[in-house]
Formats: sequence, structure tokens, C-alpha cells
Amino acid sequence: MDVLGMKKIDKLILGSFIGPFIMTFMVVVFILLLQHMLKYFDDIIGKDLGWDVVGALLFYFAIFMTPLALPLAVLLSSLITFGNLSEHFEITAIKSLGISLTRSLVPIFIFVIFLTGLAFYVNNNWVPKAALEAYSLMYDIKQKKPALDLVEGQFYGGIPDISIKVGKKFKDGKTLRDVIIYDHRGTTGNKQVTIADSGRMFTILNDQYLKLELFNGYNYTEGTTDQKGTASSGSAESLRKTKFGKTDIVFDLSSFGLARTDKKWFQGNRIMRNIIELDHDMDSVNNEIKSSRLAAYMTNTSMFTYHGKNDSIQLPPDLLEFKKKRDSILEKTNPGSTRFIPQGFKAPPIVVTSRLKHYSDSIFSRKVSIDEITSALNATRMMKSQLLNMNANRTNYQVEYKVFEIQWHKIFSNSLACIVMFLIGAPLGSIIKKGGLGVPVIVSIFFFILFYLITSTGEKWAVQSRITVPVGIWFADVVLTLVGLLFLRQARLDARFFEADFYHVLWDKLKRGFAARNARSKNPSSGPV
Repeated sequence: MDVLGMKKIDKLILGSFIGPFIMTFMVVVFILLLQHMLKYFDDIIGKDLGWDVVGALLFYFAIFMTPLALPLAVLLSSLITFGNLSEHFEITAIKSLGISLTRSLVPIFIFVIFLTGLAFYVNNNWVPKAALEAYSLMYDIKQKKPALDLVEGQFYGGIPDISIKVGKKFKDGKTLRDVIIYDHRGTTGNKQVTIADSGRMFTILNDQYLKLELFNGYNYTEGTTDQKGTASSGSAESLRKTKFGKTDIVFDLSSFGLARTDKKWFQGNRIMRNIIELDHDMDSVNNEIKSSRLAAYMTNTSMFTYHGKNDSIQLPPDLLEFKKKRDSILEKTNPGSTRFIPQGFKAPPIVVTSRLKHYSDSIFSRKVSIDEITSALNATRMMKSQLLNMNANRTNYQVEYKVFEIQWHKIFSNSLACIVMFLIGAPLGSIIKKGGLGVPVIVSIFFFILFYLITSTGEKWAVQSRITVPVGIWFADVVLTLVGLLFLRQARLDARFFEADFYHVLWDKLKRGFAARNARSKNPSSGPV
């Protein structure tokens, strides 16, 4: 086989893969996006959002779905490509030219390596930014009030301090009948009421204000006024009734707008951090853990006043190094604020005179009072509470550290999952020998669910400290890589264990084997059958 012919075959195989890959990637992103958006369906509907807001939300969530969509698209397109090539005997023709199955995988494998690098770049750079934009926007959408919608016979209280009730709302959405408006903006109850026989409703100034044109009605104002007509808390109640043929009322709708929250309040979430930021976060949390441990070791100097001064418990090497580093930083920033005593340093002995010794012996020999016992118990309870709080804080920091560590490993593992899925899809497609969207879709869904379940279980166990974080996150990739290598071996041997004839032959061999064993057990002297 010459080099020119080999290049043509490589182009044929690669061209057969790129088309299905683009199609499956778009379909997978759409399905995952639809499934994800269904969770927020109730929060979006009825908010009168513009197409620009909905489009931005869909775009950001589509990028957020890329880490899951790329491996699944590689798996499905590999199955379709090599299923079609095997179904149309093109793989057989390539093998007849002396080209092995492993060599035929090379062009697509190189393309998948490129996809893996692209997936890592997207996971590390685009996905955190898209997650920040999407979830901050989603939070603001949840806080937004529903669109103005008056229902016949019901009071509507969406406008702050205003209650509106209409008896009938016509199909044009503007004409109203039997309108009642309660104004609570005076914070004195229902003392301003407007009743109208009919009216019209529409928004003005780019939907910033609601204007009501009311016809044939009355305005009732109830309040306390003095003889001069001004409000007074100590005078009698008054009621004013005003009849109108037409009046206009304008309400501010600024509370219905979409207010954006500063994104800095969302940036601490792990899915919105890249590799460098996660490294910084883990380093900060690790310092907090060490500070909590160091505080527990240093309690003997602050809580045990008379005992433990010559405690033989030594600081662990990592804490000793951390304390030296922390004290050196404090000394540079605030000279004289701390004094580090090297480990093993012994203070000069205290000279005790005979009179002082006699006084101290008399103190320890006398009977302990109730006040001293109470003081000791209070100190013990306080010490116990502090230690419990330290342990709780350290546990919380450890969980937080594992959360950041899990996300750090997931950025790499989700990217390398493209290669893992290709190692499964390509040889399995050549074994199944079925193209299209039938069997490949079923097989892809099965392995994707298996990958998702193993990853989710490993992540959960890692948080619970049942296994280490690298094992929990990388276990799915390792297992499926072994499965892919097994499929590759079977494909090179032209195995047919996805065909019925394969199992019929295997069953016949098993039956003959059992029959021969039974015959030998009944007649041992006959020898091998």
C-alpha cells in the first residue's frame, strides 16, 4: 500500500467521522440543555423576559453542557462511523489491503486527541465563565417579579402597596370593567379607594410605567383632619368622596425589571473556578485546616494554667513548618508582634525559696473549696466547647477542600473521557456492524449512564472520605479504558459476540463439554471421549 493510497483512506475514515460527530454533538447539547432547562421552567415562565435574556441564558448553559456533551458525542459518532464502515464491508476491504484495524483508527484518534485538548481548554476557561454568567442570571430571573397579569375577580398585588381588582377583562387585554383599586402607600390601611365603571390599561415609556384611564367612578379618601383641613392624630375621622368622569392613574413598574446582581457574590463556587483559581482556593483552605490544628495544640498554654507547662507533646513536622512560616510572615508585616521559640528550647529554672515553697505546699495541702471546683468545671466545659468547635471547623474545611479538589480533577478527567469513549466506540462499532441511529444510540446511552453512575458514586464516596479523591474521580476513566482495550482486542480478532450465531456456537460447545464430562464420570476406564 503506497503513501498516497494510505492518505486517501485516512481522509475517507476521517471524513466519515467528522460529519456524524458534528451532528451528534449538536443533538447531545440540545438534549442535555433541554433536560437542564426543565429544572428552571417554573422560574422562567411568566416573567415576561425578553428574547435577548432567554437567548443569553440558553447560550451560557449550552457551553456549560459541553464537558458532558463532548465525550458522549465522540462515543456515538465513533459507533456510527465504524458501524457504517463495517456494515458496508469497507473495513473488510481496508483489511484486505493489509491495513490493520488499529492502523485504521489512527486518523480519528489524532482528531480525538485534538478534541481532548479543546475540551480541556473549554472546561478550564469557557465553562467557569459560562457557569458564572448563567447562574448569576438565573438567580436574578428567580428574584424578578412575574409579569403584570390581572385576573378577573381576583385582587392583584404585584405592584408594591397597590391592590387592583377587575370584574371583567376583554380580549384586547386593555379594556377593563368594574375596576377597584386600593392604595396602601400611606401605610395607614385601606383609606384610599378608587372605583370605576370601566377603564383602559397600557404601559408607557418603554414599559416603565403602567397607565390606567378610568371612566365614571368615585375616589374615596378616609383620614383624620382638623378644622383647618390638615391631618391630625387627635381630631375626628373624615371621609372625602370625589366623583370623576375620567381620571388617569400612573404606577411605577421599575420593580418588574430585571436587576442584575454583582457577579463577585457567585465567583466562590467551585464550578466557576479554573485550575489556577482552584489551586489557590485549595492552598487557602489547607492553611485554614493547619491553623485550626495548630490552635488545638496551643490550647495547653492558654487553658491549662498550672499543668502542662512542660508538656512533652511535640508539634508534627508539617505544623512546625507552617508555624515557622506564619510567624515569619507576621514578623515581617508587624515587627515585634510574635516571638518564635525553637522546639527543644528550655527555659531557665525558677529559683524557689524555702518560704515560697512552704506557702505553695500549704495551698496544695488545704481542702479544695466549692468555688475552686466550680471554676475548674467551668474551665473544663469551656475547653471542651472550644475543642468541639475546632473539630467542627476543621471538618468543614476538609469537606470544602475535597470539593475544590474534586473539581480540579474533574476538569482533567472529563477532558480525557473523549479518548476513553473513542476507545470504546470505535472497536465496538466494528464488532456490532450496525450504523445509523438505532443500536449505536442504545449502546451509547448504556455506556454514558455507566460512566455517569461510576463518576457520581466516586465523587460522593470521595466527599465522605470512603476513598481518596483521585480514585473516586478517575475510577470511571480507568474502568472504561480497560473495557475499551478489551473491545479493541476482540475487534482485532474479528469477534462476533454481538451476533446470535456466536452464542449458538458457544452454547453448543458448552453442551458438548458437559456431555463429555458426564460420560467420563460414568465410565472412567473408557478414557477421553
